[in-house]
Amino acid sequence: MLPRCYVASPLGFTDGGRHYYDSVLLPALEDVVQVVDPWRLTTAQEVREAQASGRHRELALEIGRRNAEAIRSCEILVAYLEGQEPDSGTAAEVGFGAGVGLTCFGLRTDLRQSGESGVAVNLQIESFIVASGGVICESLAQLVGVLGELGGAGGVAATGGSGAASTAPPDADPSPDSR
Repeated sequence: MLPRCYVASPLGFTDGGRHYYDSVLLPALEDVVQVVDPWRLTTAQEVREAQASGRHRELALEIGRRNAEAIRSCEILVAYLEGQEPDSGTAAEVGFGAGVGLTCFGLRTDLRQSGESGVAVNLQIESFIVASGGVICESLAQLVGVLGELGGAGGVAATGGSGAASTAPPDADPSPDSR
C-alpha cells in the first residue's frame, strides 16, 4: 500500500498554480504515494457562503483544523517550496508535520537562494525537513524517485513514518556510505 502523503502548497490560490498542481504535480505524486489534497477539503461553495455571511474567521479556523487533521492522518508530507520566500502556510504545515512525526520532503526547483547561506530555503524549514528524515529535492523527477523508494524495506510505509530518505544531493553517489 502506498504511504499517505499530505501535499502542502499555495498552488490552489491562482489559476496557473492550480493548473500545475492538477496537471503536473498531483499526477506525478499519485504514482508513488496516496495523495491527501488539502485543496479538496473545502469547497468553493463554503468559501462563498462564509464571505456572504461574514464568517471569514470561522471558516479560516475550520480550514486550519481540517488541514491539521489531514496532516495527522498521513505518514509523509511533501511541501512545494518555490519562490523567493516559501509560502508561510506551507512553512507552517512543514513545521506541524515534522512536529507530529511525519517524514517531510520539499520540492524546490527555483534557482534563487532563499534563506541563509548553505541551505536551500529558510534554515528552520530545511532543519525540520532534514530532522524528520526527509530531503529537499531539486526536481519533480528526483522527488518522485525518492518517494518511490519509501515503499521498500525500511521506508515510511514499512516503518510507520520512521524511514529516512537520502539527504545526499541528486548527483551524489547513491551507495549506503554516501547517506
